[in-house]
Amino acid sequence: MAKRKMAKGKGGPKGKKITLKIAKNAIRLTFDGKRRLDLSKMGIAAMPKCLLKLSDVEELDLSRNQLRKVPDWIQRFQNLRLLDLHSNLIEKLPESIGELQALLHLNVSNNKLTTKGLPMELSQLKNLRQLNLGLNFINMLPTTLGALKELKEVGLFDNHLTSVPTSILQLPKLKKLNAKRNPIPATDEELEAEEQETIRRVEALCLVNEKDLCSPCAAKCQEEKNKMSNLKSMVTPVMRRSIFTNLVTPNSTAKESQAEWR
Repeated sequence: MAKRKMAKGKGGPKGKKITLKIAKNAIRLTFDGKRRLDLSKMGIAAMPKCLLKLSDVEELDLSRNQLRKVPDWIQRFQNLRLLDLHSNLIEKLPESIGELQALLHLNVSNNKLTTKGLPMELSQLKNLRQLNLGLNFINMLPTTLGALKELKEVGLFDNHLTSVPTSILQLPKLKKLNAKRNPIPATDEELEAEEQETIRRVEALCLVNEKDLCSPCAAKCQEEKNKMSNLKSMVTPVMRRSIFTNLVTPNSTAKESQAEWR
């Protein structure tokens, strides 16, 4: 008996149990009359199969839970236009996610996704408008994401990327691409802006008559001037396309509302 009890508890806490009744009561109508199943912040550790009874909803919000896995049967939600899974513990997306052909918005930011956790089937989401992969552990993006010709907004911030595939940068309808806080080499434009700012700061330091400076200060000012004269020859341009670094980063963990990514 003791052994059986230990085996039963081995799996640890299962999270909050969601019944069909609880799920039905969590359905809300959006401003445009779509049905939104909102189970965010419920302490859910696994998606309950009872949700299959509600697979005709248009929006599914399971954000801010403890989910580690998205089940293969997510493909049954054929009417989904929005799937919000941000702020969970998800390490991998299922291949079946590519069958959600009606999906317009996919938010999986602030999870534990790696490059291996991004299935090639993501490229089958031909109607996708917004994709948020920020705050994960991704070091390389599949070039096949360039097949998502309807994409308008892509969030890649706070990952381990060293580059963004050209196929994504050249998406025909892309308006916003946020790749801030990745180890991506600086662009020519960023290097030039940094150079101009350095020149401005040095010039501001030198807006006094040299005769009014003490000897050490005059020497320091001359040293900075000499550095400026050599700066351009020291800068090595990085031949790479701009990645729109001026865009605002949506903070899924700090904001209660994710409206701008939906």
